[in-house]
Amino acid sequence: MAHGTALSVGPAHLDDHAFLVAANQAMAWETEHKRLDPERINPGVMAALTDPAKGRYLVARQQGRPVACLLVTFEWSDWRNGLFWWIQSVYVIPEARRIGAFRALYRAVEAQAQAEGACGLRLYVENDNDRAMQTYRSLGMDECRYRMFERSFVD
Repeated sequence: MAHGTALSVGPAHLDDHAFLVAANQAMAWETEHKRLDPERINPGVMAALTDPAKGRYLVARQQGRPVACLLVTFEWSDWRNGLFWWIQSVYVIPEARRIGAFRALYRAVEAQAQAEGACGLRLYVENDNDRAMQTYRSLGMDECRYRMFERSFVD
């Protein structure tokens, strides 16, 4: 993948479904050694693609080919009287890493969130993913003092 080739960022389309599913599966395996159930991830991705209330996928493309993606979901904050935009399901294909694909996606989300009056951006990261944390800090994000807890009802 050539470093000099420009990236374009835009909303995902229905024909990106297979790429988004594959990206989620690869990300889950790389970060957690977890295999995602196709019976869940396929309709899960489609739900976000077809219902903007569930989330918005953005895709970075190089020469028209998808190379990175993320999903934005929304959380109401009563304290701030606004929406936090959560960045999740981030994936950059290996041959497109370190060429600014995530940075381009992040800047697009940041601009959209500000234009739409969001109160901020948030994301979560695995505790030992130092490389990702370094990237997030370089983009101006700060580590907050919250820890995540979860009670899952599905695998």
